[in-house]
Amino acid sequence: MNETERRSILTLSLMAAFADGDKAPAEREQIRRIADSLAGDGAPELPALYQDVLLGRASMASAAQALTSDGARQLAFEMAVCVCDADGVQSDAERRYLDSLREALGLGAEPSRRYVEQVEAVAAVPLQAAGPTASVGEAELDKTILDAAILNGALELLPESLATMAILPLQMRLVYRVGQTYGFELDRGHVKDFLATAGVGLTSQYLEQAGRKLLGGLLGAIGGRLLGGIGKQAISSGMSFASTYALGHVAKRYYAGGRVLSGQMLREAFEGMLGEARGLQSRYLPQMQARAQTLDVGQIIDTVRRG
Repeated sequence: MNETERRSILTLSLMAAFADGDKAPAEREQIRRIADSLAGDGAPELPALYQDVLLGRASMASAAQALTSDGARQLAFEMAVCVCDADGVQSDAERRYLDSLREALGLGAEPSRRYVEQVEAVAAVPLQAAGPTASVGEAELDKTILDAAILNGALELLPESLATMAILPLQMRLVYRVGQTYGFELDRGHVKDFLATAGVGLTSQYLEQAGRKLLGGLLGAIGGRLLGGIGKQAISSGMSFASTYALGHVAKRYYAGGRVLSGQMLREAFEGMLGEARGLQSRYLPQMQARAQTLDVGQIIDTVRRG
């Protein structure tokens, strides 16, 4: 995949992020921050692309025409679908955008429909896992948080866009489990608000994770599921392991303390824990790699359901 194709895929992904026209100022700012961050990671034109999309200067047709390979066109559609579903089921505006994008890319209706169904099945997985809920002690809860972080770190090592998408509902389920441990019954809206208050936007997080994979040559790769240079590149950003670990421990502090932390305190706690979690990555990288070897993207929905 050449630089022009990568730029076009990122443009179409940004267009997907704003397709519903309903992004709050805070989330727009997070997406802008992601664009600036990725500019330093090998996409120096991304801040300008962000402005072009935000101001309506970007063209779906020209971006689609720049994708000359079947693989690049398919990846562009997959990333756009995941962006639209990152914060929940697609809106009517997002569905219209994806329909128009599929046509612009010249993709078949039936394979595209199947992929959309797969992504929506992952996005809509219930917060509560199947089976009875057992009370756990603090040590066991810490292990639950670490296991979730390792699983998401393993998903980050896989090249499939669906694996990247699966990280988000697993993070939401982890927050739900922590709240439940301390006697709080949470719904999806509350969990999303918790993540947003801590500074984790679902759409922007997917864009950052997928963007780093794309720039590192991992996302959409054929064969070579991990290891080697691409596996090391994927984990170098520390996104999935660190953010999951930090979310789990901040949620533990928040719910154990009766939900008395202010929004600013939550954000500060998350940033502090994120730094600590990044320091643990190299220690747990072998476990992430081993876990990734056992993951089958064809069974990713079952993986998310089990959590």
